[in-house]
Amino acid sequence: MKYLLRALALAAAGAAPFLVYPVFLTQVLCFALFASAFNLLFGFAGMLSFGHAAFFGCGAYVAALLMAGSPSPLLALIGAGLGGGLLGLVIGGLAIRRRGVYLAMITLALAEVVYFVALQAPVTGGEDGIQGVPSGTLLGLVDLENPVSMYFFVLVLYLAGVAVIRRAVNSPFGHVLHAIRENEARAVSLGYSVQYYKLLAFVLSAALSGVAGGAKTLAFHFAALSDVYWHNSGQVILMTLLGGAGTLSGPSLGALIVVTLSNALAFLGEWVNFIQGAVFVACVLLFRRGIVGELLALAERRRALLARLRALLA
Repeated sequence: MKYLLRALALAAAGAAPFLVYPVFLTQVLCFALFASAFNLLFGFAGMLSFGHAAFFGCGAYVAALLMAGSPSPLLALIGAGLGGGLLGLVIGGLAIRRRGVYLAMITLALAEVVYFVALQAPVTGGEDGIQGVPSGTLLGLVDLENPVSMYFFVLVLYLAGVAVIRRAVNSPFGHVLHAIRENEARAVSLGYSVQYYKLLAFVLSAALSGVAGGAKTLAFHFAALSDVYWHNSGQVILMTLLGGAGTLSGPSLGALIVVTLSNALAFLGEWVNFIQGAVFVACVLLFRRGIVGELLALAERRRALLARLRALLA
């Protein structure tokens, strides 16, 4: 059943750009990858970062600068991932020394430093950002200026990113992260180097966020201050909690809902934020584990009930 659902999802993703505006779908995929990367840190490692926009924006600016010098999409994305990862190494190295709200505040403060650098540095374009970034040609064969081609390119990036996250959380590394999230003191007592695992999770999450930012720059031809603004960090937290933190597909569903609301209700201006907040409050009250988390819990309860019925009838 699980493999059938995955096959149907892939088939739907393949047909989607011929039925729905591909630029919108590409935007959803960029933020779905961003939310999935954040979920690796928050949902699986239990570390709340209020500054993840710094890594997304870093990837966006690095990709824009690399495309200006040598228009190679793959090189730009590799640079975006490395830029996000290195920034994650610096910020994570400072932030993981604290836990809980202190960690969140440190990441927010350091992200504001990154925002100030993006605003003042001469290479970032200040308030105008970097405009007119070309999408380039993939391996000299695929013209990424074509919206459908760009959609499939970003779809492959998204699937690769989710596969990396899936492999990480199902590996011994992921099991240690789960132990740290549940009881950090016990993980220390078992002999694990907690700081090492937390930093590694931070860097991996930051690198994938940088790739998401780079993909967004290639798809939409600009890198702007909004990419590193704190509001972007709030958006990705909203997406993750709405879909279901600690689940693999939840952040992607949350990204789809938030981006759809933002686009469909754009004519309302600032009221979009109010509506998004109302949706978030309603979902937190009704689905405390997020939409996917509640569905998985419901399926688990159903399996347990069926097991008890079989035991009674046996």
